[in-house]
Amino acid sequence: MRIALSASTTRRAWLKGVAVALAVSPTLATSATVAGRAPVVTLLGDSVTAGYGLPAARALPTRLQAALARLGAAAMVRGAGVSGDTTADGLARVDFSVQPDTTVCVVALGGNDLLQGLDPKAMRSNLEAIVRRLKARHIAVVLVGLTAPRAIGAGYAQDFDAVFPAVAKETGARLYPDLLAGVARNPGLNQADGIHPNPAGVEIIAQRLAPVVAQSLRRPR
Repeated sequence: MRIALSASTTRRAWLKGVAVALAVSPTLATSATVAGRAPVVTLLGDSVTAGYGLPAARALPTRLQAALARLGAAAMVRGAGVSGDTTADGLARVDFSVQPDTTVCVVALGGNDLLQGLDPKAMRSNLEAIVRRLKARHIAVVLVGLTAPRAIGAGYAQDFDAVFPAVAKETGARLYPDLLAGVARNPGLNQADGIHPNPAGVEIIAQRLAPVVAQSLRRPR
């Protein structure tokens, strides 16, 4: 499905793309030892991948890079997360934010769609479009899902949860089922807002996500 973007939406996407390019510089600096001889992994996401409330050294891009290195899958992990982004926002900026040297893109969007109660059908359409655009550029994709709390309504939660495996099946993307598995709703692993992981939570996410990303680096899909 082709989604028409207004001029104002395109402008906002361009500005977000510039912001992401500027924001990744700390990660690039810490990656000097692998730059130029290791593949690039880009994290296209929202506040969790942007490292909300955390210093760059404790945020997901840096910790995922370290986890990959421990697995013998050296890579430069580039953060392209923007706090507050929905899947529609990610679609609007994917071409700006995911740079041409990317080997694997980890698409971790949907949390803000959930918080805003947006239509899972629209979310699915956006995610499918994102994955297809990346694959058309010969970039392997790891699609990261989320699990909706049943308290928001069992029907909505079921429809939301079903989006990620459906998109992975439709597009052939490699699926990581739940970004916050083992972390969500655990006070000891989250910041005071109860939504964003603290450094200990980020470390768990990085360790669990790294093997899936490493598999895509070795056998792109």
